[in-house]
Amino acid sequence: MFAQFQRLLVPVDFTAKNERALDIALEAARSNSAHVTLLHVIERIENLPDEELVEFYDQLETRARSELESMAERFSQAGTQVDRTIRFGKRAEEIVREAADADVDLIVMSSHKLDPQQPARSMATLSYQVSILCRCPILLVK
Repeated sequence: MFAQFQRLLVPVDFTAKNERALDIALEAARSNSAHVTLLHVIERIENLPDEELVEFYDQLETRARSELESMAERFSQAGTQVDRTIRFGKRAEEIVREAADADVDLIVMSSHKLDPQQPARSMATLSYQVSILCRCPILLVK
């Protein structure tokens, strides 16, 4: 089913909603000997000089490395190649940039269920932004 997808990108934010996307990415990767990149984006605080936040960003990066290592373990144990990447910036932009830089075939990404009562709010989600901006196929996992 996923034969044409050999390079998968899975953006994660370390919340429970990522579990289903991780499970699907692992299944697709195992079925096709695909390479997986787990990506976490640390958002920069605007209007404050980065120099004032070095320690804060260092702490976030240390935590992200630990979390990514933990998530990557399930892929490694399954014999799947897995990379861990951390980027700094705006999440949607950095996800799209990583997909292009890594020549990704498929993004497997957590998404919220659409709220029919507030459809405009649902369209402002990160997953919707990435799906509009990205050139490769995206599997949104709800």
